[in-house]
Amino acid sequence: MKLKPIALVVALTAALSAQAAQFDFEGNISTHKDVIQINFSLLTDATDVRVWTDSFMDGVNFDPITAVWSQSNTGWNLVGQNDDNAGIAPGQTRFDSGLTFANLAAGNYLFTIATYNNWAVGSTLAQGFTFDNQAAIPLSEWVQPANHGNMGSYYNVHLSGVDGAVSAVPEPESFAMLLAGLGIVGALARRKNRKTAVAA
Repeated sequence: MKLKPIALVVALTAALSAQAAQFDFEGNISTHKDVIQINFSLLTDATDVRVWTDSFMDGVNFDPITAVWSQSNTGWNLVGQNDDNAGIAPGQTRFDSGLTFANLAAGNYLFTIATYNNWAVGSTLAQGFTFDNQAAIPLSEWVQPANHGNMGSYYNVHLSGVDGAVSAVPEPESFAMLLAGLGIVGALARRKNRKTAVAA
């Protein structure tokens, strides 16, 4: 399974305004089997939480599947998954997807965006997705079931019904890359200093 993680923190406190915020995330999927992951945390219980796409645009872009997962001691558990729900917000068209939750308890969550019909195959994220064992096909070359070929790769997904501030949190891989880059810069600086000391 090719996951493209994006980490977020949604901070919810009683001191914040009771007015719900909406958070918007956009990007592109490269291949038919890519799965975008967006993490968020609720510090308090939330009501009327909605996650939806409005990027299908009647076939300009790929037909998305969205899912929401909750974190437990054993991993990520499926809370809900949807292919077609264009009735959540204005701007959605027939194959857009989305989920609504009357209540979500405080905790860590993520939602995933995949192409139809790359369904989650079980009740846990670790079980993967339908297309995991297939060779990756660039979205520009793929003929999507129930859609067509030559679709756009753009997704636009929204999270609403939560109060607070959202800030991006680098993934562990990003920290590793940053540390590796700093290590290389440090090594080059030490090498340059040694050469300067030898020349003197």
